Parts: sequence; C-alpha cells; structure tokens
Amino acid sequence: MDWLRVGAFGLLILYHIGMVFVPWNFHVKSSHVEDWTTLPMMATNAWRLPLLFVVSGYASRALLRRSVGVGGFLANRSWRLLVPLVFGIAVIVPPQSWVELVTKYHYAAGFPYFWLHDYFRFGMLDGIVLPTWNHLWFVGYLWVYTVVLAGLVALVRTEVLQRLFDRAFAGWGVLVIPMLWALAVHAWWFPMAGETHALVDDTMAHFMYVPDFLFGFALARSEPALAALRRYWPVAAVLGLAGFACVVTIEYSWPPSVPTPRWVYRPYGAAHAVQQWGTIAALIGVADRWLNRDAPWRAMLTEAVFPFYIIHQTIIVVVMFWLLPLGLSGNAEFAILVAATVAGCWAFYLGGRAVPLLRPLIGLRAR
Repeated sequence: MDWLRVGAFGLLILYHIGMVFVPWNFHVKSSHVEDWTTLPMMATNAWRLPLLFVVSGYASRALLRRSVGVGGFLANRSWRLLVPLVFGIAVIVPPQSWVELVTKYHYAAGFPYFWLHDYFRFGMLDGIVLPTWNHLWFVGYLWVYTVVLAGLVALVRTEVLQRLFDRAFAGWGVLVIPMLWALAVHAWWFPMAGETHALVDDTMAHFMYVPDFLFGFALARSEPALAALRRYWPVAAVLGLAGFACVVTIEYSWPPSVPTPRWVYRPYGAAHAVQQWGTIAALIGVADRWLNRDAPWRAMLTEAVFPFYIIHQTIIVVVMFWLLPLGLSGNAEFAILVAATVAGCWAFYLGGRAVPLLRPLIGLRAR
C-alpha cells in the first residue's frame, strides 16, 4: 500500500500539471489549451481521489494500532493534519489565488499587498472566496473522516464489524458491493453531479469518499478481501477499461460545445462508477501481488508524499504564471512544469525535514 500511495500522489501531481492544458477551469491556464488532453485526464478522473481515500483508510488502521488508545490516535492525526492545513491555507495557497485574480480578473496589486490586505478578508473578491484551501480540501476532508472513524471505533465493537466485512467482501463481494454503491451514487442519486470541495455542501463527495475511507480501514485487517482482490483483479481491470471506454465514447459524442441530453446522465454515471471501482480493485490486487516488497527508497518516498502534496499545486500555478509571457510551445511548458514541480517538491521536503520547527508545518513527525 505504501507503493500504491506514492504512485497515487505522483499521479495526482501530473494530473494537476495537466489541468493547465485542458479546457477545464483551473487557477491558471496555458495559451496551448488542447481538447485532446482531456483523454489522458479522463483515464484517471473517476478513481484517483477515491483511491487516495481507500489508501488513507488503510494507513489509518496501522496508525490506530500504534497509538495509545483512540484518544491518542485522534490527537496524533489532528496534529499531523490540522497544523499543515492551517499553514497551507495561510502561506502555501495564497499565491494560487493571487495568480488566478491577476490572470482572470486583471487584479492590479502585487502579491505582498494581496496577502496582507485582501487574502484574509473572509469574503469574496471577484467571485473567489478568500481565504481558501484550494487543493488542500483533501486534508480537511481526511481530518473530518478521521474524527468520524475515531467515534465509530470508540462506540462500536469493531471486531464484530470486521467479521461482517470479511464475510461480505470475500469472493465476488469485493467487486460487486462497492460497485453497486458507486452505481447508486453516480448513476441514480447524483447523476453528473460535480464536487464542491467546500465540505458543508458536498453531499455526493461524502457519499463516495466516506465508504472508500472506511473500506480501506477494514481492508487493512481483512485477509479474505485481500485474497479476493488478488484473485479477481483481472476481472476488475477489464471492468475498469470497459467503463473508461464508455466514458470516452460519451465525452466525444457530446463535447463541451454541444449540449448533453439529460438521458445521457445516468449511462455516463454508470460508466464512471464501473471505471472507478474496477480500476481501484485492480490496482489494489496488482499492488498486493507484485509490489508487496520493500526497497531502500520506500520509507523516504512514503514520508515525502504529504509535503509534496502540500506544495505541488502552488509550484505549478506560480511557474506557469512566470512562463506565460515567454511564448513557449506547449511541449516546452509541460517539460518545464514537470521539472520545476519535481525539483521544488524535493527542495520543500528536504529543507523542511532538516529544520525541526518546520517539520510539523509540512506534515512530518517530530524527530
């Protein structure tokens, strides 16, 4: 699961670089926006975030076992999540909002003035809520779900629930039950609904991510479910690819410039759901079968992914802002963004790791 977590966060960084070039809303856009770039983005859209919540739930089980009771677990997770979240909102995210205001709404003031006078207004500026958490919404959601999990563990006999989970998710249940839930969410209850990442009005996201998080938590102690994933991952992969094929067909039949008829919403949601769980189940099965081994870089990469996540989007947005007046080709912009983001993430992690006072701010344990 460590390798899967590292791969998922690495993919997320590439995805956010891709957001610069696709015709979807983002904080800054290249002048080389191309429709074809949506294809590789669609290949990961359905499952990248649910997978992160599954892996986070899995990791939470190990953290709980190492903690001194539920209270110790919750205190540790709150410190490790809330301190970087507050630091990120106050220091890491503001350049993203400034770049967005400058490039989209012709905001005239420089960044120091914006940060000192406008960012902490706790209101709207040109339709942008300030201050904001932007990509750090994941950290906020993860903390809320952790609180829910801690309450569940404290109030309910989890060993009984674990036995029920082992029974239900052994065999084909590990594919069928989560996929039926995803179908209900995306094709029946919330067809074609988007996420707000605003916590209080994001019902569809919570209906998907809370079960994903709890599934990962239970999976960490369920050999029957892991065995089923090892056995049925080829079936899951075929389902994931079939769902993706349907998504691509619908997307290219009704591109953004063509109104999508309402009857398409439910088939699209169904394809999205099948792609989502089919891909997640396949990746877990593959990882458990072939990636369940250690390597010298694993520990460092596992520690580095959270600091990478905190800083990566700000690097992408700021570097793209600097590249805009240069008139480079799209390929050159992409190559520079990848190199700058990788280098900046490593510098942020290694620099913060070396300074004891900075470690909690970037999500690292005290020495």
